[in-house]
Amino acid sequence: MECERLGYDSVWLDDHLMYGDSPILECWTTLSALVAQTSRIRLGTLVTCNAHRNPALLAKAAATIDVLSGGRLEFGVGAGCQRKEHEAYGFGFPDVRVRVEMMAEALEVTLRLWTQQSSDFKGKYYMVKGAACEPKPLQKPHPPITVGGAGEKHTLKVTAKYADRVDFGFLPTIDEYQRKLEILERYCTAGRRDFAEIERACWPSGQIIVRSSQSEVEQLASQMKPKNTPLQEYRQGTLAATPQECVSHLRRYIDLGATYFLLYFGDLPQTRSLTLFAEEVAGELR
Repeated sequence: MECERLGYDSVWLDDHLMYGDSPILECWTTLSALVAQTSRIRLGTLVTCNAHRNPALLAKAAATIDVLSGGRLEFGVGAGCQRKEHEAYGFGFPDVRVRVEMMAEALEVTLRLWTQQSSDFKGKYYMVKGAACEPKPLQKPHPPITVGGAGEKHTLKVTAKYADRVDFGFLPTIDEYQRKLEILERYCTAGRRDFAEIERACWPSGQIIVRSSQSEVEQLASQMKPKNTPLQEYRQGTLAATPQECVSHLRRYIDLGATYFLLYFGDLPQTRSLTLFAEEVAGELR
């Protein structure tokens, strides 16, 4: 696929069962298809919704994907945020504290299944008894875990305990990104975990469009913005930029320790932004 050819590290899929009136493929089934069509690029969920699946079954499915892909799974998980799809599919939608507690228990179940020969766990929401997950994931000690979300009271506590990588989602300013890192570091300190163990991922913008010249950037942004949205408002959530402007923008996050950039190219299925970024931005940042 094109992302693999261009040298991208990974491809990530949303986990939604319905998305307004738009058709959307179930992410884990789609990942299994991508495994067969790729050989190098890593494959992840950004992020899989905890409530959609029993965590023990999900741990088994994830281990299977890791084995079939030769150890290329990125396991992203979140507590869930879209009430409409939860209720439409009959999952219920408890308050955020409960959803995060459920995610924490699910991660505990997942890690036990991935690393123990036989697993027992009895929590408030989930339990397993004598459960085995064989074959184990190829990656050791387990596939990297990305916890999605930026909630300061609940989610970041779970991130501090379980995550190998943090995903705050898109934050509107770099100052907000820095503040979330400081809060996460405090939770790590309280839990006696080395903050440096958690990789700092970053959404540098809600979406990205890249063109070679400023005039092309302005023209494309004007074409792509929703009809009733002012251009200035559209650009607040869109990094519409030349390659050099992208480099300058991303270096500000690198200065805060970010090493992993999560990119959504707004002009897909066209591949011009995807290609320009790979050829003229990524090389500069390396």
